[in-house]
Amino acid sequence: MAAPKKIIELVERFIRNRDAYLSGGYNEAQVRQEFINPMFIELGWDIFNEAGFAEAYKDVVHEDSLRIGGAHKAPDYSFRVGGRRKFFLEAKKPSVNIKDDIHPAYQTRRYAWSAKLPLSILTDFDEFAVYDCRVKPLKTDKASTARIIYFKHTELVDRWEEIRSIFSKDAVQKGDYDRYVESTKKKRGTAEVDDTFLKEIERWREMLAKNIAVRNGALDEREINFVLGRTIDRIIFLRMCEDRGIEDYGRLQALQNGTEVYSRLKQLYYLADERFNSGLFHFKEEKEIKEPPDDLSISVSIDDKPLKDIFKNLYYPDSPFEFSVLPPEILGQVYEQFLGKVIRLTKGHRAVVEYKPEVKKAGGVYYTPEYIVEYIVKNTLGKSLEGKSPVTASKLRIVDPACGSGSFLLNAYQFLLDWFLEKYSKNPTKHKKVIYKVNKNEWRLTTAERKRILLNNIYGVDIDAQAVEVTKLSLLLKVLEGETGETLQQSLKLYHERALPDLSQNIKCGNSLIGSDFYDNQQLDFLDDEERYRINVFDWEDEFPETFSRKNPGFDVVIGNPPYVRQETLGEQFKKYAKEKYETYAGTADLYVYFVERSHRILVSGGRFGMICSNKFMRAKYGKNLREYLASKSTIHKIVDFGELPVFKGPASFPAIILTSNIKINKQNFIYAPIKRITFPSLEDEVKKIGNTLDSRSLEGDNWTLARIEEIEIFEKMRKSSVPLGEYIDKKIFRGILTGYNKAFVIEKETRNRLISEDPKSAELIKPFVIGDDVRKYHIRNKKRYLIMIPKGWTNERLGREPNPWKWMQKNYPSISAYLQPFEKEAQKRWDKGDYWWELRACDYYQEFEKHKIIFPDIAKESRMSFDKDKLFMGNTGYIIPVNDLYLLGILNSKLIFSYYKRSSMVLGDPDKGGRLRWIYQDVIKIPIRVIKLHQKEDIIKQQRIEDSVKQMLKLNKDLQKAKTSHKKEVIQRQINATDRQIDKLVYKLYDLTEKEIAIVEEGVK
Repeated sequence: MAAPKKIIELVERFIRNRDAYLSGGYNEAQVRQEFINPMFIELGWDIFNEAGFAEAYKDVVHEDSLRIGGAHKAPDYSFRVGGRRKFFLEAKKPSVNIKDDIHPAYQTRRYAWSAKLPLSILTDFDEFAVYDCRVKPLKTDKASTARIIYFKHTELVDRWEEIRSIFSKDAVQKGDYDRYVESTKKKRGTAEVDDTFLKEIERWREMLAKNIAVRNGALDEREINFVLGRTIDRIIFLRMCEDRGIEDYGRLQALQNGTEVYSRLKQLYYLADERFNSGLFHFKEEKEIKEPPDDLSISVSIDDKPLKDIFKNLYYPDSPFEFSVLPPEILGQVYEQFLGKVIRLTKGHRAVVEYKPEVKKAGGVYYTPEYIVEYIVKNTLGKSLEGKSPVTASKLRIVDPACGSGSFLLNAYQFLLDWFLEKYSKNPTKHKKVIYKVNKNEWRLTTAERKRILLNNIYGVDIDAQAVEVTKLSLLLKVLEGETGETLQQSLKLYHERALPDLSQNIKCGNSLIGSDFYDNQQLDFLDDEERYRINVFDWEDEFPETFSRKNPGFDVVIGNPPYVRQETLGEQFKKYAKEKYETYAGTADLYVYFVERSHRILVSGGRFGMICSNKFMRAKYGKNLREYLASKSTIHKIVDFGELPVFKGPASFPAIILTSNIKINKQNFIYAPIKRITFPSLEDEVKKIGNTLDSRSLEGDNWTLARIEEIEIFEKMRKSSVPLGEYIDKKIFRGILTGYNKAFVIEKETRNRLISEDPKSAELIKPFVIGDDVRKYHIRNKKRYLIMIPKGWTNERLGREPNPWKWMQKNYPSISAYLQPFEKEAQKRWDKGDYWWELRACDYYQEFEKHKIIFPDIAKESRMSFDKDKLFMGNTGYIIPVNDLYLLGILNSKLIFSYYKRSSMVLGDPDKGGRLRWIYQDVIKIPIRVIKLHQKEDIIKQQRIEDSVKQMLKLNKDLQKAKTSHKKEVIQRQINATDRQIDKLVYKLYDLTEKEIAIVEEGVK
């Protein structure tokens, strides 16, 4: 696309008057007004908010230009879509040398890197530069470091299409900007702000913990963790207030000069207490604050050295962080990781940093991506606010029962702030006490109103005391957004109230799952101190009396991301408690199951629920009670299923869904959206685009089918004429042998032949062996592995009282004994412990492997059943059905059964788009198998035709493996495809499907 006329005119004017513009007299404000603003208007941006959007949804935010320490403290432009920042633009006057001057480049990169924006622009119109702001900025960097686009104004016309295709509003909305960002992603040199900030505060923790432990020998672990957490929280809070202009810039930096640093730091705490009234700075009894004051952290001793080190690295140019643009949301994500570790004391009272046991067991900390949080808040709180007035909205109560670092509550609070501001702005005269005008088209909520909304609407609970304090910190920083020292001082004078609210009655520490009835009929001393902290009983009605004293008691909205840990982390006593108190109790389950139930129990009638959790409960055996609970207590609105997609950033991942519902029993359709990719502009739009409207009958039965009504009706028809596979075979389905694929026991054909040639008797212990991946549809590949095994029971029969099994092996099977000799030491240790390492666990049914049977893998994209008559032993990545039944094999491999199974089994990813299915015992035995009526000739003919076709398939697949030429392989493959289609037709006829029903099935398996 050619450059517009306006851009050509701007360039020509700049060329004509360039000398004047490059003189020091032509300032930044002038170049913004005359050149930069018109340029970005041509790129489609509403620079002056002519559309009159509310503050939260303005295209462009012109930041206040505070000058502190000789530097700008806010970027000049923030370009946004849907209220979300996309890139910054930093403007300079034309006399600045953008190409070579390191300071403007460093400044621009610090802003964007701190705000976690991938790209940002630096321009004076004379020069135009784009930086990759994922690269951590260093004060020693050249101006060219991380610069990915640079040109002079004379090139703007020729490069207009390049700029338009990346930075125009249309390009951002269509996802072109994001695609460009992804294409320029560098693997080396990137260090995102959250990762870097996490490393920095972890460094603080280690320094301070060691010093506090040495200098304060009377403190225990919990006390050290408390002091440490409060100290770091306060330093971050004060430093962020400085960069926002709320506190005098450089106060913490000045503490580096002189001695008694901690004593002087405490003086800043006391001043903050007077100004903010936050629980973060609460050191003396006050009537309006129910939380006990902190007299511990101000009584400890901390040396100067670690504090000076911290303060030195918090300021420009040593610090890469620009706290004025560091979002509280990113701070919360950092803290989520930070809180995964705690301080432990050694016997010598030395402090060491360790992962919390539950975090270590879970494989790390998982913070919820912002787009997930936004989606859940919009589909719960957003729905609850529909049709509400500010008066009725003020009665809403929103809670996160496992709030962690507060990401959900922070987003919900921001959503409320935006909603109230939009409502008030429509009639500013009526609401002049709660909003004030900033400029022509911009209104803001007063601090008092922001505080009122927070105290009135937002609640949270977490079992981790430090997490509770972090949530409070994040919310308090959100209250202060847009404030300055001057506005706060004015509020103090006019209203005689301090800037921040006390959140001790809103955000509480406790165990959301366990009430004080846990101690009923128990001796109060049956738990030690550590267990009491871990249990930390919490009575919802007592802790939030105003919420539960209403005519319709409970919360209006429950949101969050519950912990992903096993229930065993709370001990055996909790299992007993859960069995008695929770309808969703299962012998083995993750805690999220109970959080889902608890969340629904604390909701008002009609209240809305939204959480991200594991998707396993939808079909797993342990999720049966939860499925029944949700069906009987709620109406499900949406299920957004991410399958195996990596939703969470962390060392491990798990299949996740977003579940939204409300407390109102109403059989209705719901939306099911199997997400196929993470790189979408908007999750809301993605769900609207791919979501299927499903009938509530999808949520009935043993498993959630999650199929269209037409498919459900077909499946119901199949079940009526069939019996479950488990009943049909009247035998067990056996899992393969648990070998761990150990190289000591799984050997190749050459080794097997050598061992048998050395000792023919070895053949009775060496069995042909395959794993799940070897099993394909109607054939088995890679039959070159063998398994050395001793059937269970042989030790008693043949070893007698022999204390050393190796002597028995040496005597009876010398070649195998010699081969396994390198493993003797380890095997002997395990033998002494009663762990018969060489006596494989599944071998009590080893005889089942030595039969003709159907075998299949435990994970596969499609039906991959095959027939084995070679007496193969299967590894634990597969199963065997010990029957000689080709009719059954044909049914199991048909499209009809695959269509049924993928809608009713555990899914890893989206099977429609390359995902995989878990072919596990408890699901496979439920497959409906049509029983042949032996007295009906037509049935016998159907069975015979299927068996004949399966025999043909088995033979064709053998022929294919033997084929040498590509032409022969192609001919045979065509025959295989035709025979496979023929079997599908026979199975459709067997289950009496109509042409319309067949078309639905065929569509479902594409």
